Amino acid sequence: MTAKDAQAPGLAALATLIADETRAACLLALLDGRAWTAGELARHAGVAPSTLSEHLGKLVAGGLLTEERQGRHRYVRLADARVAQLVEDLAAQAGPGTARPPRTLRESSAGSAMARGRTCYDHLAGRLGIALTDALTARGLLRQDTGFALTDAGVGWFGSVGIGLDRATRRPLARACLDWTERRPHLAGVAGAALCRHTLDAGWCVRIGSERAVKVTPEGEHALSDLLGIPAGALR
Repeated sequence: MTAKDAQAPGLAALATLIADETRAACLLALLDGRAWTAGELARHAGVAPSTLSEHLGKLVAGGLLTEERQGRHRYVRLADARVAQLVEDLAAQAGPGTARPPRTLRESSAGSAMARGRTCYDHLAGRLGIALTDALTARGLLRQDTGFALTDAGVGWFGSVGIGLDRATRRPLARACLDWTERRPHLAGVAGAALCRHTLDAGWCVRIGSERAVKVTPEGEHALSDLLGIPAGALR
């Protein structure tokens, strides 16, 4: 067995770990970047708490989740940004066409909200994420021709808006993340995370429902129109 072949058992184990609908549902839910209790995830996945606990144990042991306990509550979150990228990339490869049709009006509404705008771990996705990415590119703040990269003007723009960029981390300043509903890349990396955090902190976007869907507020529409020239209709 070659050195490359020696990775095969680990890759197969990882694929097996994700290849379960309940565990996949948990990983997708945790793409909102927050910590969930085991009870919340059990209700989300539609399984008994005892069943969910077994699945979470496997995901933690496999390095995909981290956990902490506060009192009688067990909280879990995605282990890091690399795991989030893996889950989102796999979801993009699966594509929206592989999902089962919504069975209720509530499910249909939730799916539409997710497609309009959502968090992808720590950055914005859906039509909202694409609109922001396109606007940054059109204004010469982001380059996509040779891979995603902020231009000097882009770095300056983030500073002028008051959005700090952590340049000390090893994480890429800008990275393309394939959007699983739009089938196009949106902005991730340090810049994507900073922009997402700022829109939520400034009240430009708010989370809606129990999923990771977000919507742009009237204040956000005005701000993003002024700063990036995005028409309000493109943000709804």
